[in-house]
This record gives sequence, structure tokens and C-alpha cells, in this order.
Amino acid sequence: MMKRKLRMGMVGGGQGAFIGAVHRIAARMDGLIDLVCGAFSSDPARSKATGESLFLPADRVYGSFEEMMEREAQLPEGERMDFVSIVTPNHLHFAPARAALERGFHVVLDKPMTFNLQEAEQLAALVQRTGLLLCLTHTYTGYPMVKEARQIVASGRLGKIRKVYVEYPQGWLSEPIEGGENKQANWRTDPGKSGIAGCMGDIGTHAFNLAEYVTGLKVVKLCAQINTVVPGRKLDDDGAVLLVFDNGATGVLMASQIAAGEENCLKIRVYGEKGGLEWKQDEANSLWLKWLHQPAQLLRTGGPELSAFARHNTRVPAGHPEGYLEAFANLYRNFALTLQARLSGETVRPEWLDFPGVEEGVRGMRFIEKVIESGKSQQKWVEF
Repeated sequence: MMKRKLRMGMVGGGQGAFIGAVHRIAARMDGLIDLVCGAFSSDPARSKATGESLFLPADRVYGSFEEMMEREAQLPEGERMDFVSIVTPNHLHFAPARAALERGFHVVLDKPMTFNLQEAEQLAALVQRTGLLLCLTHTYTGYPMVKEARQIVASGRLGKIRKVYVEYPQGWLSEPIEGGENKQANWRTDPGKSGIAGCMGDIGTHAFNLAEYVTGLKVVKLCAQINTVVPGRKLDDDGAVLLVFDNGATGVLMASQIAAGEENCLKIRVYGEKGGLEWKQDEANSLWLKWLHQPAQLLRTGGPELSAFARHNTRVPAGHPEGYLEAFANLYRNFALTLQARLSGETVRPEWLDFPGVEEGVRGMRFIEKVIESGKSQQKWVEF
């Protein structure tokens, strides 16, 4: 393995932003990555102030992502960034990602991948042409017990999968808080920045990604009811989707941001011929297995009987809670280990390759498009 840390640049994540700080924590957690440069805001003064607060040298803090890509590409190979982390609102994902890939930089990108499906397909073609890595931060696939759930389904222990329930209720948009000081509410409810979907693009894509990741199945058809509950809101804030998977299994996906009192209550249940499993983020260290002809079984993070994938993504002994930040960091670590191995010509382990990429990004954007299409249709069922 190579003997140096990877050098990361960042687009977005300036002062007052939420997810940029989370990305920086996640990238630092395992000591594999250093933040070396950034274009943290479309406002050059704010970008500079953010760079100063992060103790970056002034000549590595840029006023725009275009300037950053151009100048970083001109630096010697031993100094310039290895990859860029893009943590902007949805409408500002595609252009910096394309600029980075065209200049030979690998990419970590916040979800959903782009503003629309057309951009996602263009980005996928560019990744394929360049051969560069792209990690999409669908955080919840980073939890050890989510990875264990995937391995249990893949092993066949549950039998053929028949039914999938996945839900993501939040309550933070139960009132019309957009239009005020809440930047997150403002852009996430703005069609010009979020895209054609609100709730379904923001958290519905997480639920969709989790369902496909855990089961290993692909959605082939869906039927959606999409609601805008808060008066005057421009995008959906609630909805439910019936799913049909490629093995014939059926499912139900629910996402809501007007479930008053809920925080981030993500939950998935998967049922096969022989048994089922249940995981929820509120108790992320636990995975329930429920059997047809024997008592239910509780698996816990750190247990000796878990798969190599779960063990690789666990940092502390059993009984010590690991949560959202660690799951987020698992995506960065797996991406970093894969990139380090590629740069040094070494073999990439399967556990390292276990992070969401451009294929998941395209499917997420297609989910958004098809859900909104179905939601507006009288016929309802649409082919995926």
C-alpha cells in the first residue's frame, strides 16, 4: 500500500453549510486523507474565510471551482489534489464533477448525483471513459449491520426474497420554514436548486438505495403517490411508492418530511421464504433476524460471527455505539483504500470496493424521474 495520505479538495461546504463539515469529519476519521484545497463558496470572500478557518494556505483556497480545477491540474503531481469532494446543492453537482473528471481527478459526490437524469447519464459516460473513481455518499450503506444484512440476503439464508418494506420519516418540514434563515429548507424546497423532487429526491433516494443495496435486487416497475402537504410548498414533502423487483418480489417505500416529531427514523424490513430481517437507524448496532420455525435472533455490531464486510467497517469493540459519522467515514475509507491500491498497483480487496458509485447515482436519478412521472400520471404504474 502507498505510504502517503491522499490529498482532497472540496467544492462547497463553506461557513454556514451543513453537509460539508460532515464530509470533512468523515474524511479525517481514519487518517488516510488530508484536505489540501477548496473552493468553498461561490462568494470568493466566504471561500477565503472558510479556508482560513480550516488553516489552509491562501494560495490553495479558490474563488470558484473552475479556478480550482485549472490551477490544481497545473501543480506538480506530488502536490496537487488526488480527488475532489463535492458538497454543494443538487444543481451544482454536475459541472464541478465533470470538470474534475476531465482534468483527471477522482470524485466523491453528495447525493443525489445530479440535478436530472440526463446529467447523471453524461457523468456515468465520463466516468466510464476516464476510468476514474466516483463515490456517491449514500451514507446508510456504510453501517456495519446494513452490510451484514446484505451479506445474509446474498448467502440465501432467508430464501428467495418476497417482500421489502423501507421507510424514511422526518418531521423537520412539517411547517413552512423555507423563505427564512434556514438554508437547508430554502434550497431543498426550491425546484431551481433541488430538481423535480423534494422529499423523494432528498430522502426517498436514500430509502430506494438502501432497498436495492440490502436485497441485491433491482426495481423494474413502480407506482407512486406524491403529496405536497404544506400549503404553498413548491415540491413534494411526502409520498409512498409500490415497488416491483427483478425477481418478482414486491415492496413498499415511504418517505415523508412532514411526519411531525420524527427525526431520521430510517428502517428496512426484508422477508424471504425462510425468514426476514429488520434494521433501523435508531438502533444501528442491531440487526434482527426473524425465522419461520425458530426464535428470532439479534445480531450486534462487533460480534465474532459477522461477515468480513461487517467486521471491516467496524472500528470499536462490541457494545460501543457507532453511528452516522462512522458510517459516513466508512464510505470515505473504502474509497480511499481502493484509490490508494490503484495508485500503487496493488490488489483491491472486495471489502474496499463496497461503496456506492456512478451506477447507483444513475439509478437514483431514474428513481426520482419515475416517481414524479408516476405521481403525476392517472395510469400510475411505470416501467423503471
